[in-house]
Amino acid sequence: MARIFKYRGKTIEELQKLTLQEFSKLVPARARRRLLRGFSPAEKKFVFDVLNAAKNKDKNPVRTHYRDVIITPQMVGALVAVHAGKEFVTFEITAEQVGHRMGEFALTRHRVQHGAPGIGATKSSMFIPLK
Repeated sequence: MARIFKYRGKTIEELQKLTLQEFSKLVPARARRRLLRGFSPAEKKFVFDVLNAAKNKDKNPVRTHYRDVIITPQMVGALVAVHAGKEFVTFEITAEQVGHRMGEFALTRHRVQHGAPGIGATKSSMFIPLK
């Protein structure tokens, strides 16, 4: 039996029927304050583009630099590319991501994997095993 995703006791279909003010009562305090203050005009345009992409099921993602936009239930299903400092990280918004910010899913730091010693390294550092 597959588990049905619920956010604070409500399914995704029930969440999508809520207004932004009703949804803001379900999220934590910091996100609630952000939602009640409202989006800036540029963020409203971006959110509107994402909602249209979710409804039309476009194959190309909506690219953005807005990492601090909170994911609402109406955005579920949209393909988004969020800027991570060097490149855009593409992901599809799922029900589990509701209430989080876009930037949480586009990590800005990557693990460094060093190879062989470079120019200027000491002679002794050449013989340090890599494994």
